[in-house]
Amino acid sequence: MTQSGTRAPIVLVVEDEVPLRESVARHLTTNGFTVLEAGSVAEAQAAVWEHHPDVVLLDVLLPDGSGYDLCAKLSPITAAAIIYITALGQDRNIVEGLASGADDYIAKPFSLDVLLARIQAQLRRTASPRKGRIDLPPLHLDFLTGQVLLEDREVPLTKMELQLLGYFATNVGVGATQSELLSAVWRSKADIPTNTVRQTVSSLRKKLGLNHGSAFELEITPDKRYVFRQVRFDPR
Repeated sequence: MTQSGTRAPIVLVVEDEVPLRESVARHLTTNGFTVLEAGSVAEAQAAVWEHHPDVVLLDVLLPDGSGYDLCAKLSPITAAAIIYITALGQDRNIVEGLASGADDYIAKPFSLDVLLARIQAQLRRTASPRKGRIDLPPLHLDFLTGQVLLEDREVPLTKMELQLLGYFATNVGVGATQSELLSAVWRSKADIPTNTVRQTVSSLRKKLGLNHGSAFELEITPDKRYVFRQVRFDPR
């Protein structure tokens, strides 16, 4: 908390170059921000689900994927302003980055004071009313309030169930192994019981009424991948 009692803005720095990431983190911390760090797409996605940052500083070239692809997934479902910080500074890179859903684009090398000013400018803007939501009719998720609606029925979910459903809803039709889910949703904590994913999926199925005439299915494939599919579209 700040001296006035308000929560300090949370900034997630997604950068695999450790010296740069730590330098940015120090500068932002000195200026009153709460700073989280991630060095990969998996770590970044997990941090967004868990901590709901106000700003995401995102590199493009990450060891396990593209910042462009991550931004395209995160932009519709997080209220965070997304700012690229990358060595790819040509016009076509900037156009691609902004088209993927980012709010700003800063080419390396950059001034830490300019970066701070860009962050503060984004925080002054009013968040888009669609951010922080997933609308996959008839399924609607609001990550700011925690509300989940399926076919106009409110479904109470735990925090982890909501995070897991959010992951599935942004990866419809894409299979994920237990290990991949632990990395993306639970952040691969060593003390997590091995049956955690299975139990959470089972609870999610029951609460949502999946695989029983629902618009969605959540199945385990023969090669032990969890797949969330939409089998019926409803404009509600």
